[in-house]
Amino acid sequence: MIRDLIVKNRSYRRFHEEVDIKLETLKEFVDLARLSASARNAQPLKYILSSEPQRNSLIFPHLAWATFLKTWSGPAEGEKPSAYIVILGDTEIGRFWDYDAGIAAQSILLGATEKGLGGCMIANIEKEGLRKALKISPRYEILLVLALGKPREKVVLETVGPDGNTRYWRDSEEVHHVPKRPLGEIIIG
Repeated sequence: MIRDLIVKNRSYRRFHEEVDIKLETLKEFVDLARLSASARNAQPLKYILSSEPQRNSLIFPHLAWATFLKTWSGPAEGEKPSAYIVILGDTEIGRFWDYDAGIAAQSILLGATEKGLGGCMIANIEKEGLRKALKISPRYEILLVLALGKPREKVVLETVGPDGNTRYWRDSEEVHHVPKRPLGEIIIG
């Protein structure tokens, strides 16, 4: 059921790094994105797939993890993603990708969730460093990086408190809490 997939599809930031994700599986995820909606049907997105530790190590240092968790610098050894999908915008096709990138990322993450995997959509990227590390042509704009793997952490949804604070947080047992506004609060009129 789609609701179950959406509820399970959280932003996971710690993974069982030893659980491999095959390149063929990443291609299946990108195929879901390919079949998703595209503004003006321009289909300007391109993808770089990484599932090998050596290539993953080129990507990891250029990503920022969990801005609200000030004392946490990101996944430790053994907790890093097993794979990445870098989403690019092809400037020679057009720049109609603002919505496309989010739609594609969600399609990919739902596909990962369906297979018992999880991921995190990362937009806080040191783009020029990543461009150099992966030798990405200037033709492509780096839009998002999806970190993928077998989730190692528990993520819990809860209702935003009376103070309206939507910041996620971790408790003393490293459970990740994500406050969500109630449905009645977000429907207007």
